[in-house]
Amino acid sequence: MALDDVSARAVLRRLFDAAVASADPRVVLARHLPDRPPGRVLVLGAGKSAAVMAAAVEAAWPDIPLSGLVVTRYGHGHPTSRIEVAEASHPVPDEAGARAAQRMLDLATQAGPDDLVLFLVSGGGSSLTTLPAPGLSLPDLIAVNRALLASGATINEMNCIRRHLSAFSGGRLAAAAHPARVVTLAISDVPGDDPTVIASGPTVPDPSTFAQARALAAHYRMPLPDAVTTHLAAAADESPKPGDPRLATTDFRFIATPLMALQAAAEAARPLGLTPLILGDALEGEARELGTVLAGIALSAHTHGHPLPAPCVLLSGGETTVTIRTTPPGRGGRNGECLLGATLALAATPGVYALMADTDGIDGSEDNAGAIATPTTLARAHTAGLDPRTLLAAHDSHTLFATLSDLLTTGPTLTNVNDFRAILIT
Repeated sequence: MALDDVSARAVLRRLFDAAVASADPRVVLARHLPDRPPGRVLVLGAGKSAAVMAAAVEAAWPDIPLSGLVVTRYGHGHPTSRIEVAEASHPVPDEAGARAAQRMLDLATQAGPDDLVLFLVSGGGSSLTTLPAPGLSLPDLIAVNRALLASGATINEMNCIRRHLSAFSGGRLAAAAHPARVVTLAISDVPGDDPTVIASGPTVPDPSTFAQARALAAHYRMPLPDAVTTHLAAAADESPKPGDPRLATTDFRFIATPLMALQAAAEAARPLGLTPLILGDALEGEARELGTVLAGIALSAHTHGHPLPAPCVLLSGGETTVTIRTTPPGRGGRNGECLLGATLALAATPGVYALMADTDGIDGSEDNAGAIATPTTLARAHTAGLDPRTLLAAHDSHTLFATLSDLLTTGPTLTNVNDFRAILIT
């Protein structure tokens, strides 16, 4: 299969769009709704997809009285008529998110045994519902969040710490709603689809402990405010654990996951004459290093026909980390950094193209979803006076791909099934 740059870019974008479309709540949510309860339906929610998920509930239940509140990231709102939508900051939390979390807790406590609390959760929910535990302040948790994002900790590890500093997550919302029935509809953005990690698990039991949170903070040498260190040491308000009777009537349902998105992309690849291979939906690690590994697999396919011959596409998902080593860091998210690492390792190999992007449309805190690399990327960078290795060392992938007009800009997609990576070998 011979493709020029324009055609290869179009193929990669088509696969990305297929992955995102498979996780659109407006398409997939309705089939997962529970039976109508004898009492009221209270809809609560948090995450980058919360507003469009709420709209999907309204569309599926046009004749059922609904009320409630969901919180989403600024700019990720969607029109609703019966469920209120609030917006707050992500990835660094703000007062708007804390207020929304407190209001949801207050609403949950009003639910009775005949009522249904429908909780809509997606990626980003942890930051959007940052409600400090007693004795802590929002500035304390903002400082912790910044330390987490710069630490190199995995999302599972970050959320273990968050759950033990929160008045909302780690099963506390479901406990507040007891004795009402709680049904959670989730769009997973975490490796392994662990319900305790998605938005730090507000409606599920938390098996982790204060001791584990302390150990993680020590392992990553996180600079924590004194009040946070004191709170973790005191371990006075442990989160609800498996077997807690307050969570006995909860039900957790996935409506979209990273693997589902990768499978949708694989199905879109076959009619294009490409053999897809899903390497995994939970690939983690340092972003630039994973890029090097993925490039090595692509080079093997290109040179030796293993693990499969060209034309093919290697698909993967998961969430990498970026350990900040420079002050101040440059611009760019984990997908841009992973892609630049892969691009350097591919070393302009002809016929190999790559797209790496966040399915929510925002790579880190930038306004792009990710970027595309081609066999000409390194040469074009040098022509533009850029040193790719220096930019990678400075965590400045955005500068390189923006200068080359290779950023993938979609705007908010209103869903989030984590990162999507496709390497096309023609």
